[in-house]
Amino acid sequence: MSIRISRTHWHALLAELDEARRQRHLVTYRSLIERLQLPTPAMATLTAALEHLAMLDARDGRPLRSALVVSQGASRLPRPGFFECAQRVGRFNGPSDGPAAAAWHASEVTRVFESD
Repeated sequence: MSIRISRTHWHALLAELDEARRQRHLVTYRSLIERLQLPTPAMATLTAALEHLAMLDARDGRPLRSALVVSQGASRLPRPGFFECAQRVGRFNGPSDGPAAAAWHASEVTRVFESD
């Protein structure tokens, strides 16, 4: 099954991430789903869109804007699929949890905040 996001939702997602970057804050998957009013299957649609964005950012040599989206749990890290995607695009190498993942994620978030 192929998951697709509408053009309207795609542009709204990019705007939300740009605003988060400008304000230097992270957003949760849940808050993005709610603000974008994504239809079911909302989480699958959002994660597919974020993985596509990561591929585009990596291809263009940009920091991964999808790093700004995190789980609302105590870790405040992205879901494991983010780290798997970051590995596929050649940006991260390691387990999707633990200190190495947290350190790499913090570094990538800083890169996003410092980008224009």
